[in-house]
Amino acid sequence: MSTDADASTDGDDDGAAGRGTVRSQSEHWERTYGTHPGMYGAEPSAPAVRAAEVFLALGARHVLELGAGHGRDALFFARSGLTVTAADFSPVALDQLGARADAEDLADRVATAVVDVREPLPFADASVDAVFAHMLLCMALSTDEIHALVAEVHRVLRRGGTFVYTVRHTDDAHYGAGTGHGDDIWEHGGFAVHFFPRALVDALADGWTLDEVIDFEEGDLPRRLWRVTQTRR
Repeated sequence: MSTDADASTDGDDDGAAGRGTVRSQSEHWERTYGTHPGMYGAEPSAPAVRAAEVFLALGARHVLELGAGHGRDALFFARSGLTVTAADFSPVALDQLGARADAEDLADRVATAVVDVREPLPFADASVDAVFAHMLLCMALSTDEIHALVAEVHRVLRRGGTFVYTVRHTDDAHYGAGTGHGDDIWEHGGFAVHFFPRALVDALADGWTLDEVIDFEEGDLPRRLWRVTQTRR
């Protein structure tokens, strides 16, 4: 395996800095969701639309979304006929999601859970058919924390289950801009992002079947991301 992913981990000092950054980011997201409810709109993200196609084609029924925010993608999954557990570390965002689910008569298809992904996921082994995470893995998490989270995703997925995630990568215009926190984490405009080198994607697929890595753009900058699909063996 290439050593590029290892090179992005700079030791214990950066790990401590990363944990402090996550705490400050949690507070920042709570304020942001409180000030701008429904900030990403009601339409699903393009990766969620593609993920739903993949999940339904594979016969998935129960999806876990990590980093669900105010729920535009979780609600789309529910409208598509899937049962969804929407997890996020922002109670404010999840309250907004729950209210929307009630308003759309989707409460029987959508459950919410306040989750800190730096800790073991509070779900049973092999309890979900698919996992979706749009830009959650590239939040202010250290490389070690990202590896631990993907191991937890592997644990909660059934054998043959699919994990679709998106991350901003090192060709993004904001990589190297703003305030650096070490470990390829850069803060710009109040939001900290862990930018992925390709070697980290490959390392996270160790023990999985890596189905595809798709480069795409999103937003006005535009942001540069990968959409990664991998299957639990």
